[in-house]
Amino acid sequence: MSTVTTTSRATRPDPSRRAQSVAIVTAAFGQNLVYATVTTFLLLYLVQYAKISTEGIAIVTVTLTAARIIDAIADPVVGSLVDKTRTRWGKMRPFILFSAAPVAILSALLFAVPDAAEPVQLWYFAVCYLIWGLVYAACDVPLWGLIGSAFPEKPSRARVIGNVRAFSAIALGLATLGMPYLAHLLSFGPETTGTGWTLAVTVTVVVGMGVYLLAFFVPREKVITTDPLSFRQLFAALFANKPLLSVLAGSVLGAGRYVVQAGGAVFVVIAYNDETVFTIVGAGIIGGMVIASFTTPLLMRRIPGRTLILLTCFAGAAVYVAMYFVGFENIVVLTSFIFLTGLLLGIFLVSQTTMIADAVDRAEETTGVRNDGISFATLTFVTKVMSAFSVLLFGIFVVLAGYEEGVVVTPAMQNTVWLAITLVPAVSCLLSAIPFWRYRLDAAPRRAS
Repeated sequence: MSTVTTTSRATRPDPSRRAQSVAIVTAAFGQNLVYATVTTFLLLYLVQYAKISTEGIAIVTVTLTAARIIDAIADPVVGSLVDKTRTRWGKMRPFILFSAAPVAILSALLFAVPDAAEPVQLWYFAVCYLIWGLVYAACDVPLWGLIGSAFPEKPSRARVIGNVRAFSAIALGLATLGMPYLAHLLSFGPETTGTGWTLAVTVTVVVGMGVYLLAFFVPREKVITTDPLSFRQLFAALFANKPLLSVLAGSVLGAGRYVVQAGGAVFVVIAYNDETVFTIVGAGIIGGMVIASFTTPLLMRRIPGRTLILLTCFAGAAVYVAMYFVGFENIVVLTSFIFLTGLLLGIFLVSQTTMIADAVDRAEETTGVRNDGISFATLTFVTKVMSAFSVLLFGIFVVLAGYEEGVVVTPAMQNTVWLAITLVPAVSCLLSAIPFWRYRLDAAPRRAS
């Protein structure tokens, strides 16, 4: 393989590792503030404020699922484009720079559904959401690849990943707890309006993606001195990486872990007739995720990531089954269970990301090729697939329950949606344990030809 003199460093001195870590964590916080706002409140906005009917929500659910699967498939393509890029800024930072504005604009448009006939609203939503997912891939894939490139030492990388996950959970918390109140404030009246949501989301995404640009200005990538591989070579190396594929399969099967996030806001409206109750429930899951994200790197000094993930699979299934039988009548008890699910989800996410980074390192050791872009694209791939399937699963149960704005909520309707929040994640946790059980770093990939 020929070599070229390609550098990904700027002429000015490199910032300290601490400065790079702070910049990446802060950028991820801003990015996740946008992502959490869209994924947590989009269904609520469409049902409560865009006034989409039950039949329309069925179409929205299919659209969300299809669009996220398309986005997920696009992630490895984006990752391969990242790996083939050579600029004076590196291969990942240019994508960070040029994706920020499109993500902000499209995120705001998703919460600005026009007051028109429902077919027009559904087409508007479908087009905006599909494009949003594609441009979001261009901002998400390189950020994760940048972590692996800027922090090659495993302890420091695990610490950065843990901090990124923790502050991502904090961003989720701020969005979950604050967005309903911000939307109400910007409605400028006694009732929250769709316009209030549009303004609130616009302010949030401008701030979030502005902060995200720190990932372009501060961190530095690992110097690249090799010619880029072809698409065929990149994908061949990806599919030869058996440990990476085990994480991919286990994560997809664990999609049920995200059901609470995907449908929690709608569930509390059905169960308690008050969307602000979600701030209490959301605080539980977010608190658990933050604690787990900060502490998991410490646990991983003594316990392998694979062991921790398997623990979350079996313990998660037990917690969700117990939650189903206890019920949702007592909000304090429910929040306690939700806290435990957040704790287990936080351990899962940090362990999952670290296992992917370790698999990338192993591939570089055995093949001489470091394909951060396409390898970390699998992380965003599984995140989107998990999100898509969780929305699909929850949407199916909402349609089966027959819920829409203005309908009289019955106990049967509540119980149907409760199944989606509890037993579906329990089954998903058990299924995800199977591929993770097969994760072995000694299953080294062969050299890409």
